[in-house]
Amino acid sequence: MSQLQKAIEQSIETFRGLAPLEEPLTRAANLVLKSLTSGHKLLICGNGGSASDATHLATEYLCRFREDRRPYPAISLTANGEYMTAVCNDYHADDIFARQIWGLGIKGDVLIAFTTSGKSKNVLRALKEAKRRGLETICFLGRDGGFTKGMAAIDILVTGSVTARIQEAHKLLMHALCEMVEEKLPKQ
Repeated sequence: MSQLQKAIEQSIETFRGLAPLEEPLTRAANLVLKSLTSGHKLLICGNGGSASDATHLATEYLCRFREDRRPYPAISLTANGEYMTAVCNDYHADDIFARQIWGLGIKGDVLIAFTTSGKSKNVLRALKEAKRRGLETICFLGRDGGFTKGMAAIDILVTGSVTARIQEAHKLLMHALCEMVEEKLPKQ
């Protein structure tokens, strides 16, 4: 079997396992919709490839996903390199998201976090800070959820052992989340 065929087969197997996530994804969509339609914002974070997913998801809300509509406030906490290097220098890399939530987050906002391993200390700290500040929380997890499982109000857990397949599934799920929310968002 070629490498491409193997990747396709792994992806198919991973995607078939996503059906049980409809319930938590629907709850996540309702949470995002409630927050955005009540004048609040999304704060989104992740590391590595998940950092790209965080920025991608923020863009889908701040620009648009499918339909022409007004922008909704969504901030990728991974998009400010100057800030992140300052925190790593002056504090610790584990604080890069939590400090932003402390500075930007208010009750009614939603934190959406991505961690493929479930073992990102900076994501864990972000979830704890969000809870402390009264934000709602959603976490896209992979593998067995690691020590982050259960820390968010809503876990969206993609089981499996191949990071690339988990990230592909996270992308499908975040696009489905966008579809579920965007169809109900006011256009103006």
